[in-house]
Amino acid sequence: MHDPAHPSPQPDAPRAAERLLPEPRLLSGVYGLVLASALAAALDSPDEQTSPGSDALWVLLTALAAAAAHGYAHVLSHRMSAQPGGLTAGVRAMLAEWPVVAAAVPTIVLLLIAVPDWWTEADAVEVALVVNTLILAGWGMWTARRAGRTWPASLRAGAGDMLIGLVIIGANAVIK
Repeated sequence: MHDPAHPSPQPDAPRAAERLLPEPRLLSGVYGLVLASALAAALDSPDEQTSPGSDALWVLLTALAAAAAHGYAHVLSHRMSAQPGGLTAGVRAMLAEWPVVAAAVPTIVLLLIAVPDWWTEADAVEVALVVNTLILAGWGMWTARRAGRTWPASLRAGAGDMLIGLVIIGANAVIK
């Protein structure tokens, strides 16, 4: 029975969400945000001389390596399942992981802003952690809405994603 207060997801809603950004790309984006946040927090050590440019480069290189490794894992899984592949399919699989790298861009930019001493590296990391947490929340909510979820369910999804960022912020505060 149809309940107007709790509309069911429309059959076209998941397909519309996939056209905008397929689920594997969304997962890769979340992974990239979490990776960039954790790496920035780990690289910003209060006992070391600050080097935000070097840290930005490490975040970028790590995101690139993670994207390549994830894409290569897909290539291996296709080979294991006896699906045809080849070099072209392998390169395509690795390039398809661009959301991992794209999700690291806000962190990289914020660290680079600290290079000319416009603010401290610690400030850049704190802002990056907050920005990434807000992006996680927004992404979770947006994805749920695109999948046809209700607003309350979408807000819960966003809060769940936001919790990941808050855990990283909390760990950063406790460790430092």
